[in-house]
Amino acid sequence: MNGFIDLHCDTIYKLRMARKEGKQVGLRSREGHIDLLRLKEAGYWMQTFAAFVDLGEEKDPALAAMELIDIFYQEMEANKDLIRPVTTADQVIENQKNGLLSALLSIEEGGVCRGNLALLRNFYRLGVRMMTLTWNYENELGWPNTVIEGGGEYLGRNNTEHGVKERGFEFLSEMERLGMLIDVSHLSDAGFYQVYDHTTKPFIASHSNARAVCSHVRNLTDDMIRKIAERGGLTGINLCASFTAEAATEEETRGTVEGLVGHIRHIADVGGIGCIGLGTDYDGIGDRVELSHCGKMPLLVDGLKKAGFHESEIDAICHNNVLRVMKDVLKD
Repeated sequence: MNGFIDLHCDTIYKLRMARKEGKQVGLRSREGHIDLLRLKEAGYWMQTFAAFVDLGEEKDPALAAMELIDIFYQEMEANKDLIRPVTTADQVIENQKNGLLSALLSIEEGGVCRGNLALLRNFYRLGVRMMTLTWNYENELGWPNTVIEGGGEYLGRNNTEHGVKERGFEFLSEMERLGMLIDVSHLSDAGFYQVYDHTTKPFIASHSNARAVCSHVRNLTDDMIRKIAERGGLTGINLCASFTAEAATEEETRGTVEGLVGHIRHIADVGGIGCIGLGTDYDGIGDRVELSHCGKMPLLVDGLKKAGFHESEIDAICHNNVLRVMKDVLKD
């Protein structure tokens, strides 16, 4: 069985929202895209759990991030018979040998740091090993990849003018010094190239697909894919229907296994097998997807085999590429 490592999900955010409504929902077994029992059954090795904060919803984004991280560790303690938090690739491998799942903690929305490097370092001390500079809003670090009107409506245009801010460059340097994965998903096109020009280590787009296959602004151009590959980084294949295929309306889009394999084939042709991972975006995407929950992930392996991918290539996509990047970037 191929072991799966997923670079992104919004499940902890969903738990926090449910608990605000008075529902006592945990990771072990729940409705939604991800729970621990289905991860285990499907053969996962590691799930990255994002502390996702919507700046438009939160008065105190740093506090929201702390609450999310607290839920993460509550769930790790409550389910330590199944899963353990990790900060290195070696820990993932050791957990897998011992029949345990691994959990990596990330932040989706660098604005939770409010431009304060002390907060970044404290999040690192709490176990955060990956962070996006932005989500869908401008913050102290940079601009998102989608031009948005004041009311929050997407205009569907690539942001090629505004990128990383001065404070953002300071964060890039500190993240590399600490040993944190820099995640360019959601960052503007201009910002992507500034990250490439101002960093030296591998960086990732944790949940983005190929723009040549589906022209959504959240996807990567071929040149971006090549740059990530040159640096030894990764793009994590996103299951979102709107990022997988185009249709007359968003409601008509479908995230099929065939469509995902098409993105993987294209990215492999452009940047090589070594720059591909999985970044499902589970619990942050709709239900118009064939892989409707984590338990169905083996269907992607079936699709890759049918498309002619070799076993070693499938292992690279499913886990080995991520383990390599973790070894290259994470320190402890």
